[in-house]
Amino acid sequence: MLDIKYIRENPDEIKTACQNKRVKVDIDRLLELDKKRREVIQEIEQRKAQQNQFSKDIIKLTSEEKEIKIAEMKKLVEEINSYKKELDWIEPEYDKLIDLIPNSPLDDVKIGTSEKDNQIIKHEGDMPKFDFKPKDYLDLNEDLDLIDTIQASHVSGARFSYLKNEAVLLEMALYQLILEILIPEGFVPIIPPVMVKKDIMQAMGYYTRGADEIFHLTKDDLYLIGTSEQALGPLHLDQILDQEALPKRYLGFSPCFRREAGSYGKDVRGILRVHQFDKAEMFSFTTPEKSRSEHKFLLSMEEKLMQKLKLPYRVIHMCTADLGDPAADKYDIETWLPGQNEYRETHSTSNCTDFQARRLNVRFRSKEDGNTQFVHTLNGTALAIGRILIAIMENYQTADGEIKVPEVLRKYMGGMEIIKRK
Repeated sequence: MLDIKYIRENPDEIKTACQNKRVKVDIDRLLELDKKRREVIQEIEQRKAQQNQFSKDIIKLTSEEKEIKIAEMKKLVEEINSYKKELDWIEPEYDKLIDLIPNSPLDDVKIGTSEKDNQIIKHEGDMPKFDFKPKDYLDLNEDLDLIDTIQASHVSGARFSYLKNEAVLLEMALYQLILEILIPEGFVPIIPPVMVKKDIMQAMGYYTRGADEIFHLTKDDLYLIGTSEQALGPLHLDQILDQEALPKRYLGFSPCFRREAGSYGKDVRGILRVHQFDKAEMFSFTTPEKSRSEHKFLLSMEEKLMQKLKLPYRVIHMCTADLGDPAADKYDIETWLPGQNEYRETHSTSNCTDFQARRLNVRFRSKEDGNTQFVHTLNGTALAIGRILIAIMENYQTADGEIKVPEVLRKYMGGMEIIKRK
């Protein structure tokens, strides 16, 4: 959520930011409601102040004067109730409109109209050279028995899978690698709840335009997280942090759940786009002055993990049109999949500035003046396990249809060097 005071003082800037994010919000109507809301609240507060004064003065009055004052107080109560009824219709529309406003892009984010305007800023790693036509991971799986989507479809429906055999060992090995790299950098490992309340999902900025993507347990009115970020952000809900303790870095491990609404016909086979997957997510709370450098740090951690795995990738700086509501700046990593002959997204990292913290009421106390202000929150994929398994299978395949185990993972897999045919 943006600061209403900032919106009041910079309406044209906010309108431009919404336009650049391809979001339609009636800012003029919001400001009209904001003005009316403040006027009504002021009227209520003035009458409450008069009530308080009457209560203090009434003991000094004669019986006749008390009757007059009591009549006046009844009138004040009626007026207050009338103004409260006015607020009852102003505030729902006001809340809806301010909730629709996305975070404003940072000044160095490219203005664009679609994902075609995203900028490729670097390539890293060597694409594997094969003297045979590389297979995609599903063809490789036919002989290796690592993924079972057929039986999962009978059990749970489409877009679910069983991971089996060495795929499970690879997943556990990847977690060990993540811990080895990130814990020395100050990340605290967390296994968060996978269900959150509606107000938390809304505070994190994923509900207003993303409700169709979220699994909702209606009986309990809880929402399944689509990323650990949604449960890590509220870890310091309503808290004031010590500036010297920042940045606070967390590493969440969780299953993630997404409806994949609107993706029918896209990647319906396999585990690239599924309803349930496992992911390790980085999350950071820091000061406004350090959020840009912290963002680059999270990206560097993503790249370090990819370089350890020796997977070829490219880094994309997202344009304004391809930023989600909470993000002010965002980078994606796309990994080369030789079996599909294309790059596919495997990571993202976003700077959400104080957009989430403002709703969550997460602040820090300045060591200089003792005042409080909102922290900045950032998130970044450590590894999305399913997509990294795909990348390993396709980049490390052999002519015999087997898969070499990345060298960095072998110590976690009992020295296993190759995943062989059954």
